[in-house]
Amino acid sequence: MKKILFLFICTFALPAQASQPKDWQFGFQPPVTPLMKDVTWMHDYILLPVIIGISVFVLFLMLYTMVKFRESKNPTPSKTTHNVMVEVLWTVIPCIILVVIAVPSFKLLYKEETIPKADVTLKAIGHQWYWGYEYPDEKIAFESVMIEDRDLKPGQPRLLATDTKIVVPVNKIVKVLITSGDVNHAWAVPAFGVKRDAIKGRINETWFKAEKEGIYYGQCSELCGIKHAFMPIEVHVVSEDKYEAWLIKAKKEFAMEENNSSREAFKILKKEKM
Repeated sequence: MKKILFLFICTFALPAQASQPKDWQFGFQPPVTPLMKDVTWMHDYILLPVIIGISVFVLFLMLYTMVKFRESKNPTPSKTTHNVMVEVLWTVIPCIILVVIAVPSFKLLYKEETIPKADVTLKAIGHQWYWGYEYPDEKIAFESVMIEDRDLKPGQPRLLATDTKIVVPVNKIVKVLITSGDVNHAWAVPAFGVKRDAIKGRINETWFKAEKEGIYYGQCSELCGIKHAFMPIEVHVVSEDKYEAWLIKAKKEFAMEENNSSREAFKILKKEKM
């Protein structure tokens, strides 16, 4: 009995209060962007009431029909085949419901597809099976690979933590360019309300504006092969000062890696000539 009560509380009374999936989570992760707030509103106040209303109404009709028109009460069944009023109603009412759903849906879709002027541009490239990232304006590039179970540190979630993190400033427009180096992938971060396919030879665009500092996780959402489940996304949303400090450090590290790569390439070329 205690276990059942615990599961009920976890499922219905305590929606997830973090930026990653939780056991027995019910509903979306807490939204931290305007887009995800609109998605949550659309789900909670438009789609959910309509779905519940239709389900209850259909259930009522089924029960009413089974009781009122059961064989014992109607030994001689009705031979009615058409009813103009019923046919008009079951055509007009669904049309009205679709219009009610369509208006806010189109507004949300327009908002998702209309990208404001970006403060930060991030490029995500899907690979089998990890993500590569570039900050084109800052001339920074790196790869982000899932941390294996044996290497996890305390506080790092399994299958979600990565060795290199995306860092973006809070309350800034981040434009994300998404593509692939091989097969189809999908870049998705639930708390941001962002999900876009990564397709080789094509660049898809999306955007987000995180309004709260923290660590947010996502995963590849396109079945891309044997290690599809091991392509996590880890985004750190920090203050502008911390972001600037990270940029300085990241540029230095990237420059060092570039120099080291150039030296190695020069050594290899020199050996080949010899």
